Amino acid sequence: MSAADPTTETVEQPLLPLHRVDFGESGPPQPTTLPDGSPAWLVTRHHDVQQVLSDTRFGRAQLYGPDAPPVSDVPNLVNNPDLLFNQDGPDHIRLRRTFRRAFTPRAVARWRPWIAAMVDGCLDELARSEPPVDLVAGFTLPLPISVISELMGLDARAQGRLRHWTKYAFSDGSHSPDEIGAALEEFAAFAAELIGERRRNPGDDLVSSLVQAGDAEGGIPEAQLVSLVCGLAVGGHDSTMTMLGNCLLYLLGERPECWPRLGSDEKAAELAAERLLHLIPLGDDRGSIRHASEDAEVGGVIIPAGSVVVADCGTANRDPAVFPARPFDDLFAPLEGANIAFGAGPHYCLGAWLARLELQLALHGLAARFPGLRLAEPVEGVEWRLGATSRSPLRLMVTW
Repeated sequence: MSAADPTTETVEQPLLPLHRVDFGESGPPQPTTLPDGSPAWLVTRHHDVQQVLSDTRFGRAQLYGPDAPPVSDVPNLVNNPDLLFNQDGPDHIRLRRTFRRAFTPRAVARWRPWIAAMVDGCLDELARSEPPVDLVAGFTLPLPISVISELMGLDARAQGRLRHWTKYAFSDGSHSPDEIGAALEEFAAFAAELIGERRRNPGDDLVSSLVQAGDAEGGIPEAQLVSLVCGLAVGGHDSTMTMLGNCLLYLLGERPECWPRLGSDEKAAELAAERLLHLIPLGDDRGSIRHASEDAEVGGVIIPAGSVVVADCGTANRDPAVFPARPFDDLFAPLEGANIAFGAGPHYCLGAWLARLELQLALHGLAARFPGLRLAEPVEGVEWRLGATSRSPLRLMVTW
């Protein structure tokens, strides 16, 4: 599940819940500035954002070229040039092929029974607790950690280390560069050791499949395989945890009337999950940045070669030309247009179908088991877990 790009705007305290963030209005491409003051182009209309994300003239790799300014002052996994998301052209296609078959909708559908069983296991533990309980510690974190660990064949000890490494891989800037560097070096060593072990003793897990596909493909540097494994490990649970926590904050805090239907109707939970993914971003950085390799016309505006372009997916997902209804009116209505919360084009998130399934099953299972679930603290009192590209409740105290 791929992380978003470095933030494109300054966020001031106090932070609003992400469902209350003002996205502004969509319009033609216009000049803007990045947090470091450098110039960029902002693209906000749904069609224009889809074009930028799909057009090969707008790439990622050149953002990390030798003469390019730093994308962020904070070192983290997101800005690793070896990461799949930061590759373009043949290199990107070759790396993506190593993942693609594992994450097709058909492949993910086969995982449904055991993911549902994991949801039930987390709910059993939650039911044994005395309310009020922290839903983050008891559900939104352990569930996606368990899912990605099962897929990767990781043991319980590795699960605990993943939680530690994620703090540094998506650092919010509170860690020093030396601390981040040391943690990421340790993380890379773990991934390299895991790759070597799965080469010697392959299994049915995703890491074995990734290593076999990469070796068969040929020409993939070991550093890129290591980055793929690291990205899969931390991105595979962090985004799902973030989505689930933010969705539950909204549902329990502002839409309690929807809760019973989520538990009684699995199809309704599927529709609501897609709607929530469409409406609630992972973080305040709604822009996915690209580099224009040549002059390109977008929405009637010529964007010059060499420009940095911010494709604002959050605003595009509220474009009234595509989504005419008020955003949160009916959570159970099918979307009127394409949801670009997971991007579009060559860099469309490979883990999108897995994230969708986890969110659907989690919402349905939680509402079915705890129909009287409610917040134990006001929404305004939420303390936020901050990351380089996302945020979600640090704790979510609930009772029933």
